Amino acid sequence: MKAGLYPYFLPLAGQEGATVRRSGRELIMCGSNNYLGLTADPRVHAAARAALDRYGSSSTGSRFLNGNTDLHEELEAELADFLGKPAALVLSTGYQANLGALAGLLTPRDYAVVDRDAHASLVDGCRLSGAKVRRFPHNDAEGLRRTLEQLPDAAARLVIVDGVYSMEGDICDLPAITAVCAQYGARLLVDDAHGLGVLAGGRGTAAHFDLTDQVDLITVTFSKALASLGGAVVGSEEAIHYLKHKARSLMFSASMTPTSTAAALTALRILRAEPHLTTDVRAKADHVRRGLIAAGVGTGDSTTPIIPVPVPDAAGTLAIWERLVRAGVYVNPVLPPAATPRLRTSYMATHTRAQLDRVVEVLGSEPELRRAGDRVASSVSVA
Repeated sequence: MKAGLYPYFLPLAGQEGATVRRSGRELIMCGSNNYLGLTADPRVHAAARAALDRYGSSSTGSRFLNGNTDLHEELEAELADFLGKPAALVLSTGYQANLGALAGLLTPRDYAVVDRDAHASLVDGCRLSGAKVRRFPHNDAEGLRRTLEQLPDAAARLVIVDGVYSMEGDICDLPAITAVCAQYGARLLVDDAHGLGVLAGGRGTAAHFDLTDQVDLITVTFSKALASLGGAVVGSEEAIHYLKHKARSLMFSASMTPTSTAAALTALRILRAEPHLTTDVRAKADHVRRGLIAAGVGTGDSTTPIIPVPVPDAAGTLAIWERLVRAGVYVNPVLPPAATPRLRTSYMATHTRAQLDRVVEVLGSEPELRRAGDRVASSVSVA
């Protein structure tokens, strides 16, 4: 890159908990989606080891044929029960869950109406389906209404949003979105990759607003709060049965490994038994947010463990990122086209107060971050 810095594909050592090691140095990890800190939980490790001994390292096939196990079905049953839906379908990644749901359910006759900041996997799933794609302004129910008004009355419409947006850390305005969907007879899919384990005792965005019955499909990933790898679609018995036979990302891909499935299942059980973890992570993020705001650093519209920090420009993003790493704090530098330049920071239930105070100290010592925060505050006040 022009600045001579390349912040991607860096080899990190150690378990990805509250700290990691890079080039022999310990860094406070503020770039992970390990919201509950369960990747380092010994119960999760023990379950993964036991599954390895019992089932082997891989099922070597699709769930449609030889790749299905009782572990997959236990995870589906417990996840559906936890999220308040009749059924669930487990796939090998969260990305594949979105591809399978959208490409499996939508047809070229249908309309996919997508939030402009929706995750790339949702956009890709719509493209694979061949459906007619329409975008509406981010988290804007009136914008959604205007978009739906322009569609043929007889056309099938699926509205697609994130529950918690991964780059902004803001929560979907689900009450307004569901009201518009009901008015226009549109179905609704919520990708709750970053809401699972974080909101409503871990049950996610729909439960946070008590609107689970108003959401047709929920997709989740296990690679964040559930400390594993995999994903799922949760919804009605009819929809899930249909996707079992239509979701190509399920039918033509090897199933979740036994170790990943057991790890996710155990993490889910820990979450259900210890819901205080969800309040812990949000309290720790709130502590950082208050500290950054007091230091004059912008935090966007975030109300979750994801806190974006605005930066002046792309080159500044990389320079500041390098200085933070040198100071012992690891964050994610984000550049276009993924999003406008920013540092994406995120926090865990297992961060200590001392670690969080150090993060605030390091970020708050950057004059460019304070100046960028001032510009964001000014633009908000003018608007």
